[in-house]
Amino acid sequence: MTSRSGGAGLSDELGAVDQLLHRGEANPRTRSGIMALELLDTTPDWERYRRNFDYASRTILRLRQKVVMPTLPTAAARWVVDADFNLDFHVRRIRVPEPGSLRQVFDLAEIVQQSPLDITRPLWSATLIEGLPDGRAAQLLHISHAVADAVGGVEMFAQIYDLERDPEPEPAPPLPIPQDLSSNDLMRQGLTSLPGSLFSGVRGAIGAIGKVVTDPGLAVSGILEFASAGSRTIRQAAEPSPLLRRRSLASRTEAIDIKLADLHRAAKAAGGSINDAYLAGLCAALRLYHVALGVPISTLPMAIPVNLRAESDPAGGNRFTGVNLAAPIGIEDPVERIQEIRSQMAHRKEEAAIDVIGAMAPVLSLLPDAVLESLTGSVIASDVQASNVPVYQGDTFIAGAKVLRQYGLGPLPGVAMMVVLVSRSGWCTVTARYDRAAITDEPLFAQCLQAGFDEVLALAGDPPPVSTPASFLDADVAQATPTEPSNLAEGRS
Repeated sequence: MTSRSGGAGLSDELGAVDQLLHRGEANPRTRSGIMALELLDTTPDWERYRRNFDYASRTILRLRQKVVMPTLPTAAARWVVDADFNLDFHVRRIRVPEPGSLRQVFDLAEIVQQSPLDITRPLWSATLIEGLPDGRAAQLLHISHAVADAVGGVEMFAQIYDLERDPEPEPAPPLPIPQDLSSNDLMRQGLTSLPGSLFSGVRGAIGAIGKVVTDPGLAVSGILEFASAGSRTIRQAAEPSPLLRRRSLASRTEAIDIKLADLHRAAKAAGGSINDAYLAGLCAALRLYHVALGVPISTLPMAIPVNLRAESDPAGGNRFTGVNLAAPIGIEDPVERIQEIRSQMAHRKEEAAIDVIGAMAPVLSLLPDAVLESLTGSVIASDVQASNVPVYQGDTFIAGAKVLRQYGLGPLPGVAMMVVLVSRSGWCTVTARYDRAAITDEPLFAQCLQAGFDEVLALAGDPPPVSTPASFLDADVAQATPTEPSNLAEGRS
């Protein structure tokens, strides 16, 4: 095993954002599970695979902790070591029928991700999928967003992986000590400490009043500035797309693979970052889809999660916010598009209320479920969310199997599409999970996704590199020939 701490220093209390995301697990429209679909070069031995997670769960406490909510809101919800922890509930295996294609794995991942996690147990599952061609396998690692955001999850779950195929075995760490803490117990603890909490609150209020008395102009202007910036941060950055307006509970995933060096060269040629090039490729894909269906638009609202995690922050938990872009899907020149994205991102990150999610979470986490659901769409205020998650740049193994690719499947909290860029071991994967009521021509969108990124990759030089549909790893699927963007842009009859 690696020597990572696996989340040491994490607080046992749920922060306001974590509690908000935990509450959303009960509702399919606000559920926020995160999934990593990892393709493995061989099928791990089951007992070794299972033992790997047993060892990891002794070090990564979140794998053995459940959430206890107080009966009445007198205290913050707590993570406690589950006295009834059962590894076999969380670590599973399944065999896909022939031909064992990656498409079948993605469809299975959709079912797992749409299924609710049991909130009375630790909020994760690992599913080993056997039966892929040439002895390959896949792993679905599914966790609640309440456990960690994507970046925190990468740090926390590093303990699961090895840096070589067959490392020397290590002795099992000691079992964590279970905690018997009921909802009533937590409520009573909160009542006991309530006088001290009230005193702290009064002291904080007195300090705030003091600032207003000593410099009322500065205090008032600061409040107004934050309120104004917060409004700009969460408001819709562009008119929504007429094609992407419908929502349902049915979703589908498409993915492509790109060499990290190719995307880096393309970004550098346009004076942008890898993230700028990624967003430009996604904008191109959306432009091609809209034009092909005869509904060209210039912009659409796109939300970009921004990592707020400092090096000193513990792994796990949630330290992110979001910025809203008027995604320039109507700009055909990829260099101009990259520069426009770069400019907007720089401007949005300078907003005073960049952490508006963290500021709003304490209030939102106390709202009734029905109100919380109704607010989801207005807070998200976007058609598309696009996330960028760097993972491990060297080779990694799990139970003797090498990880060939990782695909990130994010939640759909009121948006038409969640797109995740994962960079790992020299490759980038772009995974688009979308609402099937919003994207109705699925073969067309798959073509547009590839063609849009090929448009950006062409900046990398001659001969231009191309993206590859994730299905190229299936033995029964021939490598697809990229569809020319010009053909797509002509529209469909």
